Amino acid sequence: MIYAYAKLTVNNPDALAQYRDVADAALGKHGGKVESAVRDFTVLDGAPDKPGVAALLSFPDRQSAIAWSTDPELADVHALRRSAGASDILLMG
Repeated sequence: MIYAYAKLTVNNPDALAQYRDVADAALGKHGGKVESAVRDFTVLDGAPDKPGVAALLSFPDRQSAIAWSTDPELADVHALRRSAGASDILLMG
């Protein structure tokens, strides 16, 4: 199992709502899923730039995560997420 951290700064809530409708199926295509998604944060240390939404994604392995992010059939799904605002995703491992 490998995890990815997704950080979104939402400027277009309607696009985010549309993305949520298709995100689970897109992740599932490569064995991924959302483990947790939150909008409220408590800073434990430092002064991080708090996102509008943060999510922890899981994938069976590194190759599955990369396949999800580069799958040409999911280009529209990734574009929809990006149209909601700034989107950063870090693979942790």
